Amino acid sequence: MLDTDWSDSWRGAFRIELRAEAIGLAGRGWPVLPGTYPAVPESAADQDGADPDWQTPVPVHQNWRDEVGAHPHRVAAWWTEAPYSLLVATGTVVDAVEVDDELGRRAACLLRALGQPAPIVAMPNGRWLFLTTASAGGCPAKLAGRESVRYHGEGSWIPLPPTPFQHGVVHWRVKPEVWGWRLPDAAVVHDVLSRALEGARVQLAVAEPSAA
Repeated sequence: MLDTDWSDSWRGAFRIELRAEAIGLAGRGWPVLPGTYPAVPESAADQDGADPDWQTPVPVHQNWRDEVGAHPHRVAAWWTEAPYSLLVATGTVVDAVEVDDELGRRAACLLRALGQPAPIVAMPNGRWLFLTTASAGGCPAKLAGRESVRYHGEGSWIPLPPTPFQHGVVHWRVKPEVWGWRLPDAAVVHDVLSRALEGARVQLAVAEPSAA
């Protein structure tokens, strides 16, 4: 069960918030999709998209690939039905690298120290998503070979805030609007993640006072 109030009124308000976020992303050209969401009390369990065996969200529509790039009006219509998870298809506009909490924190610190903008998403299951431009080259072998690392490119999707999980809500660690909605080049973020994977730590240089 969700660790929160899931009354009809709360669910309706949450659906409106999800809908607003979905419309906003679609208006920016992000390929938004409706996803499954955790089954909740019996009154909601029969709704389209509610999954009693839910672990992570998947697209509601089997033909989801045909829905990629849907007009914001169509996106708005989807979220009038139910509080669907907010998914974005990867491989065209945005890609993402999913990592565990430890690597996520290391990489986030390194990105911050380098002054490199990168939208970062945190999920309630302890996983982090680093968003980048779409990359035809995929993920470097150094990252792809790690069991704790998953690359989301063509044929995949990612959940975005405020998608609900069983024990919390997906949220931004670094919002895209902070960087003017400019996605970083995939190679740059992959390099930082690789360095963080090797245990790179941020070295803070101490400035010496200049001689008078």
